[in-house]
Amino acid sequence: MASGRASGMAGGTERPLVLFLGTGNASRSQMAEALLEHYAQDRFEVHSAGIQPTAIHPMTYRVMAERGLDLSGARAKGLDEFLGKVQVHYLILVFEWATGTVQPAWSRAAPMHRLVWALPDPESYAAGAEEKLQRFREIRDDLDGRIRQWLAEQGVKAA
Repeated sequence: MASGRASGMAGGTERPLVLFLGTGNASRSQMAEALLEHYAQDRFEVHSAGIQPTAIHPMTYRVMAERGLDLSGARAKGLDEFLGKVQVHYLILVFEWATGTVQPAWSRAAPMHRLVWALPDPESYAAGAEEKLQRFREIRDDLDGRIRQWLAEQGVKAA
């Protein structure tokens, strides 16, 4: 496990802090956090949070384990764990942006850079277990590509 998950919220670090924000911090944002930690090693301090945190979805653990990434120490976190406590350099929203949803909260602690990667919620996919699992894999793979591309844009070679 990379440093962000293992150490918790370090704060005061020299590394730029990246926060992936989802709705429940149960799937997309957890996947993104683990992938960026894996590829960027210690280049960034990486965290994820949800507007309304819930339990991490079991399929999130499964599809990340398929990639050799262990989320056993992960937990869903709320936005309040970060607001006003750390300087967020990159805020990456992984859900469909809804005006007013988080904007008032971030007006108190605006990140340096905000990106929106609007991805469908794999948990809300109405299908059988195999089809839902495939949707989780598709989201994981989409995030994988976006993170690799973002790292290249930052001049960081993915590990």
